[in-house]
Amino acid sequence: RQRYVEKDGKCNVQHGNVRETYRYLTDIFTTLVDLKWRFSLLVFILAYAVTWLFFGLIWWFIAYCRGDLDHLEDHAWTPCVNNLNGFVSAFLFSIETETTIGYGHRVITDKCPEGIVLLLLQAILGSMVNAFMVGCMFVKISQPNKRAETLVFSSHAVVSLRDDRLCLMFRVGDLRDSHIVEASIRAKLIKSKQTQEGEFIPLDQTDLSVGFDTGDDRLFLVSPLIISHEIDERSPFWDVSRHQLEKDDFEIVVILEGMVEAT
Repeated sequence: RQRYVEKDGKCNVQHGNVRETYRYLTDIFTTLVDLKWRFSLLVFILAYAVTWLFFGLIWWFIAYCRGDLDHLEDHAWTPCVNNLNGFVSAFLFSIETETTIGYGHRVITDKCPEGIVLLLLQAILGSMVNAFMVGCMFVKISQPNKRAETLVFSSHAVVSLRDDRLCLMFRVGDLRDSHIVEASIRAKLIKSKQTQEGEFIPLDQTDLSVGFDTGDDRLFLVSPLIISHEIDERSPFWDVSRHQLEKDDFEIVVILEGMVEAT
């Protein structure tokens, strides 16, 4: 059967016919964080390479317009940037300026006001690019997606008697010594339904009570725990027989939330 949510937690849903794609650009930070690693690294490299090339081109253009490139051997001429003799050296000076390397061979002079303004702009823009890209990388690295690999659910759920009450039960455990703080669990029944008015609702979501009223949904996940859903009058399985349960097309999605202690 085709699953609504895969076993690794990925939602098996594809968004189609999305016309307002500009909304992804209005939230560019989240868009970059949600990208795959290969695309994030590509954007990371391009962000720096493009700014270096852009400002390198401007530094070269200033030197070309002032005539510095025509007075390379003239020691009486004061250029905008010392030892800038072409686009490659302008590109290297742009990298040195934005990354604050400062080798000292190429340096701006005080006879070039337009260069001083450009230097200030590149320093400010470079700081903004650093803050934005490093922030994206930090958020992406600190995402606890792989932490879920050590959270193990039982392979099967069972319906059995517990304290003379029919319950749907499954087990969850944490393999790591570092705990999940404020862990809570909830369950959703994903099943298509038809209302009394004849409206068909595909993939309707219904809550399965796993102890919200009693606080049992808040877990102290130190040892493996058995999560239980009591099949009573409020349960969607109350009127379902065993044979009907085997034939029905539905899915139960269990969501475990919490904070990673290490991060």
